[in-house]
Amino acid sequence: MSFDELIPQNEVAIRVGFFFGVFAIITFWEVIAPRRALTVSKAVRWANNLGLVFFNSFILRLLFPAAAVGMAAFASAQGWGIFNYYDVSPVIAIVASVVAMDFIIYLQHIMLHAVPLLWRLHRVHHADLDFDVTTGARFHTIEIILSMLIKLATIAVLGPPAFAVVIFEVVLNATAMFNHGNVRLPLGLDRLLRWIVVTPDMHRVHHSVEDDEANSNFGFNLPWWDRLFGTYRDQPRAGHENMSIGIHTYRDPKLVSWLHGMLWLPFIGKINSYAINRRQWSEENDQ
Repeated sequence: MSFDELIPQNEVAIRVGFFFGVFAIITFWEVIAPRRALTVSKAVRWANNLGLVFFNSFILRLLFPAAAVGMAAFASAQGWGIFNYYDVSPVIAIVASVVAMDFIIYLQHIMLHAVPLLWRLHRVHHADLDFDVTTGARFHTIEIILSMLIKLATIAVLGPPAFAVVIFEVVLNATAMFNHGNVRLPLGLDRLLRWIVVTPDMHRVHHSVEDDEANSNFGFNLPWWDRLFGTYRDQPRAGHENMSIGIHTYRDPKLVSWLHGMLWLPFIGKINSYAINRRQWSEENDQ
């Protein structure tokens, strides 16, 4: 049996192992070097955020038992996708696939902010009143399903090796936990790292209550797309310790910190346009 045939059979064990390993590291880091003081009970947030994570994992496994890596194996067997159609070096196919899939995640993230109906789903992620490792996996179930469908379509078009899909999934989960971590990095190290990976200080800006700050720094893994397409913002105006996290209109912990409230949040209120359509920011505020 080839290495690429072994990957689908062990994909769950690989992903779960990396998830709990990285989660434990970031959790310990948050205890010894927190960046901000939390405002809501950690026990309440963690129980409900992680409860949503496990619920989503169950639904995904029920709806998509083969998951993304299974789609990659199927595409390979059917000869679907760019990297199955053309004779490409395995190394090039793996690297190009990981980068291409990350770019799709960036575009998807912008779409979730730009389309009002999709923003209703994505605001579950942004409505968290604090910002820590559990925020990185807190998404509404319908958004998770849509994300999987986009991922499966991307894999069908690209035809990436199964190994590339596993790498992408593991790296995306690990970096999502890292860049949502309530952890402190030396400023010099942060400035260096954010050229190659999205750092917590870089992504925290995206969780600001301020519209222009929330509509920046869309990258989850690679930081290059924000710099390349003009969506990069270096720092929040109020500073990381003083900035407000969440959404202006959703500040009730019972709604945004409890599982039933998170599941119901997309169906509250009218569908309006969203601020990614850009208000005018004053020259002073934009500096």
